[in-house]
Amino acid sequence: MAKTYDFPSDLLAGQEELHQVRAELSALLKRLPWSVAPLDGFSDDNGWRKVERPASPGWTPDEQAEVEKLRQREHELAVFVTTHRFWTDVETPDRVDARSGLKHASRTREAG
Repeated sequence: MAKTYDFPSDLLAGQEELHQVRAELSALLKRLPWSVAPLDGFSDDNGWRKVERPASPGWTPDEQAEVEKLRQREHELAVFVTTHRFWTDVETPDRVDARSGLKHASRTREAG
């Protein structure tokens, strides 16, 4: 039977926001051109797989600022979650299991 943990509400909220920020950043990066700076397209079929990229207009200053803002917030939340005082109360051998439990806690509550 898997051990359960009583995660503090601020830790759960931080982890949930981290999931949201990462999802938002991932979606944004998928929408943006492949290159931050304007670059010509290219095609390389000499390697073990063909690689093609269309010309990239680059990112606008607003797009660059949005990516930077999300990356900064992601970093802040990751530091908050990993250095939370809760972890000092978890026995060292249980920390990996507890961390995994935290990552899935919000999804488990939503499904329940």
